[in-house]
Parts: sequence; structure tokens; C-alpha cells
Amino acid sequence: MPDHASDDLTPLTDDPPRSGISRRTLLVGASAASVLAAAGWGAAPKAVAAPGEKVVKIAIMGTSDIHSNALNWDYYKDAAYTDSAKNSIGLARVSSLVNQVRADVGRERTLLFDAGDTIQGTPLGFYYATVEPVTTTGAIHPMAAQFNAIGYDAVALGNHEFNYGLDFLDNWISQLDAPALAANAVYAGTTVPRFEPFVIKNMHAGPGLPAIRVGVLGLTNPGVVIWDKANVSGRVDVLDVVETAARWVPVMRRRGVDVIVVSVHAGDSGLSSYGSDLPVENAAGLLAEQVPDIDVILFGHAHLDKPEVFVTNTQTGQQVVMSEPAKWGQRLSVFDLDLAFSRGTWKVVSKSAHSVNANTVEDDPALVAVVKAQHDAVVAYVNTAVATSTEVLSAAESCWKDTAILDYVNHVQVETVTQAIAGTPEASLPVISIAAPFNRAATFPAGQVTIKDVAGLYIYDNTLMASVLTGAQIKDYLEYSAKYFQKVAPDAPVVPETWTNALNTPDYNYDQFSGVTYDVDISQDQGFRILNLAYGGVAVAPDQQFVVAVNNYRQSGGGGFPHIATAPVVYNAQVAIREAIVAFASAAGEIDPADFHVVNWQLVRAGTPVF
Repeated sequence: MPDHASDDLTPLTDDPPRSGISRRTLLVGASAASVLAAAGWGAAPKAVAAPGEKVVKIAIMGTSDIHSNALNWDYYKDAAYTDSAKNSIGLARVSSLVNQVRADVGRERTLLFDAGDTIQGTPLGFYYATVEPVTTTGAIHPMAAQFNAIGYDAVALGNHEFNYGLDFLDNWISQLDAPALAANAVYAGTTVPRFEPFVIKNMHAGPGLPAIRVGVLGLTNPGVVIWDKANVSGRVDVLDVVETAARWVPVMRRRGVDVIVVSVHAGDSGLSSYGSDLPVENAAGLLAEQVPDIDVILFGHAHLDKPEVFVTNTQTGQQVVMSEPAKWGQRLSVFDLDLAFSRGTWKVVSKSAHSVNANTVEDDPALVAVVKAQHDAVVAYVNTAVATSTEVLSAAESCWKDTAILDYVNHVQVETVTQAIAGTPEASLPVISIAAPFNRAATFPAGQVTIKDVAGLYIYDNTLMASVLTGAQIKDYLEYSAKYFQKVAPDAPVVPETWTNALNTPDYNYDQFSGVTYDVDISQDQGFRILNLAYGGVAVAPDQQFVVAVNNYRQSGGGGFPHIATAPVVYNAQVAIREAIVAFASAAGEIDPADFHVVNWQLVRAGTPVF
């Protein structure tokens, strides 16, 4: 544990009161949106300090979903980051914003927190976790080095902090000067936090005045136990966000905290991407509504930009100010609080929030210098050539057409699994594969294909697994996947880019199978769209068995697809799919669609092909 001499760290043995909030009241699914809508969202009334009361202004800053973006750099394009909104990214930009706020408010009256998802997301994070892991070399992780250089006061853990395993996470935490918080991540089978639950910071208020004590509680996402099941099963449980806050906030108040901040890696929709057997995924709004005594909530996970949100607590009538900064360091959330000192205590008399845009500043040179050598090593790595492509392969239409570039992912997965299960009882079964369009901008150029091209196609750090599914289960799975499409009339104009993402389904949750043939009839209602499912020209029988190559995110339940999470696992060698693609391409030396591209699925309307 880092040394925090100025902090009042709470022992984990403190016995908090029981919460009166039941788990049943929290697992509200779609009804949560209406509950939150009626909970008093809107502008906060301004409290007024009484005559003679001393008022002190403080600023609490926050980031979230940095995803290993250290600099304003796009490793997939090998160029400075740019997008249509002219955003800038990276902690070096964030540092410049933080410096401005500290200069305006006063260093002693500012705090800086993060709401998680820091160490995964770009080739920089991948490289220092798997290619040249800091756990082996002893080097300081670039995201730890930058957090320390900026001077974070506390860091909450996001779900992606668990992607590389607990040992890697523990190593990263040991390198931080600030505490890493996750009150609801507990030792399996207990309620004892595995990480620090909260920390208290003392802020200088001025001559003759006592310190302002700000407590920050950190909470991670319950989905960790699904998305990183292989890393946490039997070792870590993740408890309900709201119930955990109800347990620890009174403990913090008993420690004499004047301001309570929650840094939570959860969106505020009240909804979940998984079923109701786990606590609510996006519970930040419920947290504000249901747990008394919280002043400020910094939240993330949804990658949205929500500068200021107010929620009325239903028990106290007090309003909680919330802010979510945009992903990758595009924004810095700033909470402005006025506190009045009277009768020996501090009280919050006004609160507001806003965000500042990273495109208004340049990179902090000091923060660039911190990671320059590591960044340069990754740039050299991603520009390493792995194979030659005979033609341009693009993912631009992969959300509505069977494309060669996605077939290449499936081809590598099938070949890898087929070799691995040779000599096993499952070797006699057909091997098929699942892949999803992660990045519509991905391209393999004609000629030299580099690691950055592969990384741009397969942007997640998933590992390869294989399970056994029946024909009936595959049909169910495909029907679930096909909910991705809007219902489209047979004679409607062909505008496929407007047909996708139905029910807010992201591209990465549109799974496509290779190895079996089928049609997706988007003129039909959801659940009745998969037609002509066949293998080798013969209709697939309901009890026919297949070995299905699949990524670990999907196999562990990510996306809520049917059957796959409970299907028998026949392969799990912890091979990273991106690395498998690189190794396969390097060994072959050439990427030729004639070797692997088969149009085995198509969109139809009333049985007529769309294209």
C-alpha cells in the first residue's frame, strides 16, 4: 500500500451499519429510467451562507475511461489523434487542464480523482501488459508514471483494470502514489474489500480555519465477474454499487468527513447489458437517488460527456451533483463547491459541475517526457510488418455484409482451435467460429500489413476459447444477434447504415458465424429472422453438435447471448486473439482472400437478398 501520510485511511475492520436497501429494489431493469426521470433531475438550488460565515471555494476534478491514452496519438493511424468533433485525447492534455484549474483555484484547494478504465485500450496498454510486461521487466507502467506525475489524489478501479489479471493489477497499484479504490470488490465469499474502500483528504482552508475533510469512496462495476470471470472467479466478488455505498458512506461521516465524493465506474442509465442475476451495471443515478449524504459523484463507463447532472436524493431531498467526463481524456470534469464554516463545522452551501475540453490546450511537455521512450517503443512495434495482403480488405461494410477482413479473424480462430483439439473427442466435430465488427474503419492495405493494421481490426484484448453448441442453440444465438437490425420493409430504399444498432445494440454485439450458411431476414420481427441455417449444404439438425471458436468476453456472458456462457468449454489456452492473428499472418507471409473468404451469410428481405 502506498504511503499516504496526510490521509486518514479507514481500517477495513470498521463495522458499518446495515443498509436498508434491498437488492430486489435495485435490480429494476428498464423501469430504472422512469424512476430516475422522476427523481428530480434539474438545476440545483443555491444555498446561501449566513452573515458572518466564512465561505471557501474548492474544486474537485475528475477523469474517467482514459483507456491507456497517454498522449494525443492514434496508434492505429500512426498519427496525432483527430476526429470529426476536433477532440484531443490523452493524459498529457489532461495535465495541462489540471494545471490551469490548480492555478485558478489554488493547489491546496483542489483534488483530482479518476473513475477507472485506465490501463487497457490502446497498443500502449497492451504492449506493457503482454509484449514487454512491466511485471517482468520491473519498469514503471506508463499510466502509473503519468498518474503520479500529474498528482492524482485517488483512483477508482474500472472493469478493464481486471483484464490482465489480479497479479498485474496489484503490480500497477503498487506503482501508484495515490490509493486505488474499489469498496465493492471483495474477497470471494466475504464482504471484506480486497482494495482500499475510501480515502480522506485534508484540504487547507486558510489561516485560523480547520482543514476541510473530503472523503472519496471508490466503486467498480459488478460486470467484472462476467467480463473477466477467468481472472476473478473464486478470488473476487463484486457487490452491488448502491448497497456498498450505503454501507460505507456512514462510516466516512463518522470519521468527520465534510464532503463526500463517490468515484464510480458505472453509467447513470439504471440499466444493465446483462441479466438481472447481477447488480445493476449503470447504477450511478440510483446511487445518488438512494444513498443519503453524498455530495458529488464522478462517474464513467459509458464513454459519454455529461458535464453536469443533478439528482434529488429521495430520503433527504438534497441534490447530488454528478459529472461524467468524455472518454480518453477528451474532457476534465470540474466540480465547484462553496463551503461555509459556522459553529465549528463545514457545510456545502453551493455545488455545480462543468467540463473543460482538452482541445483547448496543448500537451504538457513534462507529461510527454514521462512516457516518451515507452511511446516510441510502441510506435516502432505497431509499425512492424507481419504479412503482405494481395488486395485491400476493408471493414467499412462488415456490419451488413460478409466481408473478407472479418472472415480472416474467423479463419485464424478456426485454424487455431482445430489444431488445438486434434486428438481429443471433439476433434470429430465441425469447427465454426464467431466474430463481430469491432471497428468499421479497420483496413488491411494492399501490400504490407503491420501490427497496427491488425490491432485496428481487433481492438480488444480478448483471448480465444471454444465451446460446444448444438444446432438449436446456434439458431437461438443467431436470432439474438440479429436484433442488431431495425425491421426494414421489403420495398424500403437500401440504406444499410441506417438499419444497424437497433435497441442501442453496439457493433461489437453483432456476432457473425463462419462455417455455417444462413440468411438474416430483416423484414421479419426479431426472433424470426434466421432462415436456411445449413452446414455443408445440409440443414443443421437441432441436436447436431459444433465446436464454436469464441472470444472470452462472449463466452463469459458479455452481451447476454444465449447458451454460450453455460456451454461445455473444450479449449481455453489463454491465447490473445490479436496475437494469434499476428502469428498466423507472419507464418503464412501472405493474406489472400481466395484462401479464406466465403460469403456464408447475407441480409434478405422477404427472402430476397438485399445486395
